[in-house]
Amino acid sequence: MTNPFEIPRGNIQVGHGRLFLIAGPCVIESEQHARMMADSIQRITSDLGVPYIFKASYDKANRTSIHSFRGPGLVEGTRILRSIAESTGLPVLTDVHTAEDCRVAAETVDVLQIPAFLCRQTDLLIAAADAAKQNNCAINIKKGQFVAPADMRHAVEKVRESGCNRVSLTERGASFGYNNLVVDMRSLPIMRGFAPVVFDGTHSVQTPSAANGVSGGQPEFIPILARAAVAAGVDGVFLEVHNDPPHAKSDGANALHLNRLQSVLETLLSIHETVKGIAL
Repeated sequence: MTNPFEIPRGNIQVGHGRLFLIAGPCVIESEQHARMMADSIQRITSDLGVPYIFKASYDKANRTSIHSFRGPGLVEGTRILRSIAESTGLPVLTDVHTAEDCRVAAETVDVLQIPAFLCRQTDLLIAAADAAKQNNCAINIKKGQFVAPADMRHAVEKVRESGCNRVSLTERGASFGYNNLVVDMRSLPIMRGFAPVVFDGTHSVQTPSAANGVSGGQPEFIPILARAAVAAGVDGVFLEVHNDPPHAKSDGANALHLNRLQSVLETLLSIHETVKGIAL
């Protein structure tokens, strides 16, 4: 049982059998850039008939270096996200890092995302659930790199018991020694037993803090892992997408180039159609 739900803006059906996409730049680099990325991805997904949620963070609070770009901040970032949602009709998703931010963010966005490092933070989960309940939002919890798939049930239960039933989980790899991640595809059906599951194909190929304190990545493996995840029966795919990854202000090393998105989605849709209806 996946406990499906709907995101009202865009009529996104999560866990109802239709593959959806969460995509956008890691961080809001500027209003112009975020809008350009939303419009570009929307054109591709509209042509392919893929339900689409735009994602970007107003603050990246877990950057490796204190000098790294973090984003425009809560007030300006949520203003930009609200503007994009209103002009495009797209649902929008953003990370929240503190309980205090949840109420403000939930008044703007459609999905509050709990970062992987914070998936066990009870106060944050409760605050996000309360804000989501008050504003008709959903919550997407990223599985921590240090958490067993079955143990993510506890994070889901914290949210549901706090009054929000619109909750999904996202797989983004597990720590494999130092500075490396691997994806155990068994985690997808395990977690899908108690919530809809999204596969993050870009953070799963990250090499955290691998090069002198700067995270790297292996983006050539994004399509391969995403294909495997869709074949395993995930409900949605999460991709950080950028028009110029080498010059992205955050996570460019593991981002999918915008010019590759259409071909990747076409393949994923073909796989999804093939496996749809098969008991997984």
